Amino acid sequence: MTIHARWPFVSSFSLNSMTKKVLFVCMGNICRSPAGEAVMQRFADEFGADVEVDSAGTHGYHVGERADVRMRTASESRGYELKSIARKVEPSDLQRERFDLVLAMDSENHAILVEMAGGIKPHIRMFSDYLDDTWPTDVPDPYYGEEDGFGEVLDMLEEGCPVILETLIGEDLFAGEFDEDQ
Repeated sequence: MTIHARWPFVSSFSLNSMTKKVLFVCMGNICRSPAGEAVMQRFADEFGADVEVDSAGTHGYHVGERADVRMRTASESRGYELKSIARKVEPSDLQRERFDLVLAMDSENHAILVEMAGGIKPHIRMFSDYLDDTWPTDVPDPYYGEEDGFGEVLDMLEEGCPVILETLIGEDLFAGEFDEDQ
């Protein structure tokens, strides 16, 4: 199993500042990115990590709206509450001083972010960089699909967010948590 987050350039994260800031980005900011925000926030809260989480969309289709009701329902069934209100990503969001890590849910939105940032930046990444090779490269957009697509998104988020959290914090937060001998 290869976890991409363990690549050498991960050391580009500054561990000097206390609070880490993460931005999840999808197209409309009503399905994947608000779910990412909620999943990451719960992991950060549960493990006492000093992480601020936000979400945004590359397009302004749904600015001011709550997350899609289907994503809220799927999330609530797993204990997550999606509280965010959709907003469009701003160029200032892509500055390293604003967010330590900006995570695009798919390659199309990643390309938009890279263009907005004026080129490749090490802190603007694909969410799938934090998943092993058994997962797809793009977190699929469930908006036009069936109900099970929302669960698939949550599965991917629940798999990747702990790896992201460990990477940001620079510690093995889960050491011994899943040992069968305990």
